[in-house]
Amino acid sequence: MSDPPAWRSLYPFESHYAEIAGRRYHYLDEGRGQPLLMVHGNPTWSFYWRNLVTAFRDRYRVIVPDHIGCGLSEKPRPGEYDFRLARRIDDLAALVEGLDLRGAALLAHDWGGAIGMGAAARMPDRFARFVLFNTAAFPGGRCPLRIRVCRVPLLGRWAVQGLNLFARAALRMAVHRRGRITREVRAGLLAPYDSWNNRAAIHRFVMDIPLRPSHPTAAVLKGIEGGLARFRAHPVCLIWGMRDWCFTPAFLDRFLEFFPRAAVHRLADAGHYVVEDAHEEIIPILEDFFRAGDGADG
Repeated sequence: MSDPPAWRSLYPFESHYAEIAGRRYHYLDEGRGQPLLMVHGNPTWSFYWRNLVTAFRDRYRVIVPDHIGCGLSEKPRPGEYDFRLARRIDDLAALVEGLDLRGAALLAHDWGGAIGMGAAARMPDRFARFVLFNTAAFPGGRCPLRIRVCRVPLLGRWAVQGLNLFARAALRMAVHRRGRITREVRAGLLAPYDSWNNRAAIHRFVMDIPLRPSHPTAAVLKGIEGGLARFRAHPVCLIWGMRDWCFTPAFLDRFLEFFPRAAVHRLADAGHYVVEDAHEEIIPILEDFFRAGDGADG
């Protein structure tokens, strides 16, 4: 038997699976106590949250799913699964209901913000507090050129699925402290995306960015935006890597319009992969935030 890959030592967690909409949906379920639901974006997976899982599983129940097509979840081909935001929300909501999570804290990054807040809007009684990292839950109004290039017909799909350029480029472009992306971390972030088909979800996430009002996901995002106000009185923590060229500080300012009482932490030396850049700074921030909310109803 061959030795496990080196990145596995950074991800020492037991895998769990649920069948959701006929698909094998992978998630971590570590520890006991108040649920912390950590929702990843694109092109990451549950591996992205590993340092926070390790930090909090001794005091909380940490649930970390992989979206269908991502991480260790099933990877259907396009045409076999609807990869749009609405389906992602359905999947996450089914997991929350299936695990009967109550009083959960949502931690969300990148696409996880829209997916997680979409699920929260559907079942608000199950969520008590929110931590948002470099994300959006409303129409962004802009899309960086380096991402729009990945949407060019044929060329974009070949670059993303064929050459894996989107995930590989993120290892440089999404971090500020590049020394954090060691050989093992790099291997872990890329591990599930090792073939054309296994990278289909990465491309479909890129294509699901609604650049026009007629895009099917535009209306879904507007609906999520409309539901944010119901959480105005909930504890909210906004942790932002200020070096992010995609979810720039302008997105943080937009969230503050919805959550003016939020605790805000601007991390000057962190980029889009803010948890990779700054988990040592983030963990004590979260400890204080969760401690203040322990025992509260939200």
